Order: sequence, then structure tokens, then C-alpha cells
Amino acid sequence: MSDTVPPAFTRNCINLANPRLGAKVTFASDDFFADKARLIDPADAVFIPGKYDENGKWMDGWESRRKRGTGYDHAVIRLGAPGTIKGFDIDTSHFTGNFPPATSIDACISNEDVPGSGAVWTEVVASMSLKGNSHHHVACESKTPWTHIRLNIYPDGGVARLRVYGLMHKDWAGFDADTRIDLLAMENGGRGIVANDEHFGALSNITLPGKGLNMGDGWETRRRREPGNDWAILALGHAGIIEDIIVDTAFFKGNYPGQISLQGALVAGGTEDSLPVQSQFWHELLDRQPLKADAEHHFRPVAGTGTISHVRINIYPDGGISRLRLLGKISR
Repeated sequence: MSDTVPPAFTRNCINLANPRLGAKVTFASDDFFADKARLIDPADAVFIPGKYDENGKWMDGWESRRKRGTGYDHAVIRLGAPGTIKGFDIDTSHFTGNFPPATSIDACISNEDVPGSGAVWTEVVASMSLKGNSHHHVACESKTPWTHIRLNIYPDGGVARLRVYGLMHKDWAGFDADTRIDLLAMENGGRGIVANDEHFGALSNITLPGKGLNMGDGWETRRRREPGNDWAILALGHAGIIEDIIVDTAFFKGNYPGQISLQGALVAGGTEDSLPVQSQFWHELLDRQPLKADAEHHFRPVAGTGTISHVRINIYPDGGISRLRLLGKISR
């Protein structure tokens, strides 16, 4: 199940195991060689030749000792928020002679960091073989909003990263509709769907919590060498009415877009694959506005835009932004 082209769920879903959403590896049966916390590090795994610690070769991931008896090792991840899972990336990058031959994944619902003996675990990925130094993309058909994932490795070894891609599950029924929130925030279920280019930075970064950490913590396109402009489409966590717009170009100094505009729509039909075509005709949410380097820009939306569920960003001609915030109230 190793892929050369990552499936759509790696681009249009949220990584529910992102520690910046509060996800945490809460338990591992053994992490002698490599700390279990590294399993969900948002950064790509690296290999550092010649780096050793007191237990042996330093590896960027979770690695257990060589098992000398029956059984198998496992790690438990508390997701950053409950969510329905669409797929996984089981990444064994740089693990060659020490990767597990096989794995499976279980999920459960629990209020505890480490689910107790009463937890009901459900298999969401059946036992499958793994390869060394590879990404294994595995789809998941479960419709349940899970809180915890258990990664089982048979019998031992190391996994560089585990990404858990899905959709945030939020109880909007009990939410106060008069409360202003960032409708595009990842913690509220906002997510990137597609961008025409993500050469230097992933679209999903602009919905992350807090300020950007550096220039790599935003959405950035390559240098455009042809006419036109770059664009991206995102889904709000809940349909709503936008009252304020914040565009942050933090850390983007010689590569921020010259201008930006936004379009929005309450999408009622079609598929995510059809959105790029549909979005060309969405109404204007923000007319074309100039941007400055390394600055937070505050705008008011075009009057009378009404309820929207999706937004299209147009940047002219190319470049990068750190964050996009769409502040407003949900529509029932």
C-alpha cells in the first residue's frame, strides 16, 4: 500500500494527530530506542548519520527494543479532537533494517488520556505488511468520530511518523450561534481542499492555531513564470456569515503576494473535484486588496455576502501567506 502519489485524503483532510491541535502519544509498550512522542511530530522525519544516544543509534520516530518473547508492541495516540478518519499515512522513512514487518490500527472513544481496561477498541486497519523507508497510505471507511488510535506493530521495530487524516467532529447543535469564532480555524473543522500549487508550503498550514512559526509554516507557491495567478479553495468548519477577515503574511518578506482577493459560496451540490470549476463563479467576499510584507492585514467583507460554506483565495500573482482568519458567526 505504499504510494508514489499520495491520495486525496492527505490534502483535503485534517491531520487529527497533529500535536498543535493537542494530540499526544499517551502510551507505548516500549520506546527504548526512540521516544514515542516523535511519532506525531509535524515535521518530516530526518536521518542524522553518526548521531547516537545512550541507548544506541538516534532515530527520528518511535522505536522499540528487539523483542525476545511473544507478543507485540503498540502505541496509543489521543487525537487533537474527535474526528471521523478517512485515512492514514504509516511512514517508515529511514527505518530500513529495523522497521516492523506488519502493523494494524485500532480506534476507540474515551475521556481518558490512556483508555483503561473498559475501553472498546475497534479495528479500523486490518493487519498489513510494511516496507522499510516508505509511506503507506491506507484508506479508512469508519464513520464513527474516534478520540484515540492504537498503532500495533508486529512484533517490534520503528515507525517514523503516523498521520491520521480525517474530518473534525464538533457538537454544533449545542453551540451558541451568537458567539464569534474563526470559522476557518482548523480547531473548528476548517480545512484546505485544493490549491493549484503548494510547492513551498501546504495549504492546510493557514488554518493552524496561533501565529505562524516561520516562513515554512504557511501556504507558499512556486514563482509563477506564466500569466495568471495562484489560488486555493478551503471549507469552513461550519457555514456562517463572515464579519471580519485577517490575512497574515508573517515571515513572508520577499515573497508575499502583491494582492489578494476572496470569493465565497454556500455550496449545495457537486463534489470536491468539481469545486475548482464552480468556484470561478462564486461571489466576491473581498475585492482585490494590496498586501504588505510580514504584516497582519484586517479587512471587512463585501457587504451583503450572506452565508458561505467555502472560500476561494486568489493571490496575485504568486507567493505565500501565513494565516487566513474568517471571523463570524455560524448559520443554523
